[in-house]
Amino acid sequence: MPAAKGTVQDMLSCCRSPSLRYRRLMTMTHARYDGYADWYDDFNAPFADANAVELADILGPGHGLCLDLGCGTGHNLDAIAATGRNVVGLDFSADQLRIASRRPYPFSRADAARLPFKDQAFRTVVAMWISTDVDDFAAVLRETARVLTPGGTFVFWGVHPCFNGPHIERGDDETRIIHRTYREAGWHTESPWWGHNIRRKVGMRHVPLAQFLNAFIAAGSPRAGGDPGAVRHSDPGHPDLTHNFTEVVPSRWA
Repeated sequence: MPAAKGTVQDMLSCCRSPSLRYRRLMTMTHARYDGYADWYDDFNAPFADANAVELADILGPGHGLCLDLGCGTGHNLDAIAATGRNVVGLDFSADQLRIASRRPYPFSRADAARLPFKDQAFRTVVAMWISTDVDDFAAVLRETARVLTPGGTFVFWGVHPCFNGPHIERGDDETRIIHRTYREAGWHTESPWWGHNIRRKVGMRHVPLAQFLNAFIAAGSPRAGGDPGAVRHSDPGHPDLTHNFTEVVPSRWA
């Protein structure tokens, strides 16, 4: 679904100030996915397609601006736009955005921990699989809460930190052995149990579960409960931080 007329101008008017409209605000030293965009676009497409219906169902019908935070090559943009939202893609990798820009949506290249948008700019923010790629997940969540409107919706979809990461050894029968390296939070460039997919190429940041959940709480989510697969609240004075944890991740991240 193409972006609605005026969406680009709407995005630019959301920036903190005119001087920031075209500025690249980045704290990371380099874009790890640069150089892999063509490979990644082919590799990730079937996984994104498989998740599209469920993502649209989690979002439900909506309107207004929606930020796809860490949009990569743009695989989820059509699914988000199909819900009625005017989607804006953001990524740190110029190489990824080179491919994403073939789609009819506005884009911004920026660091997710320093979003170039004013407060309460978006009714919805979607973040797919980003917790293992960003340098400071807590900072990203704080920025997400800042740019969401009161009563807005945040959908997070990512790996469960207990069952995916450099500490996990997968068995042939789908069992998973959790090694003591689970305690080693931070950036990992190697793991003896990784295959030859994306993690071998770019590494990953491991955020243990307590640190992961505390990042949501610190960002302003007032409560957590109910369905263990999701956390929702509807306080009209706060963003609606809705996160969906996908534990069973195929060899995509192996």
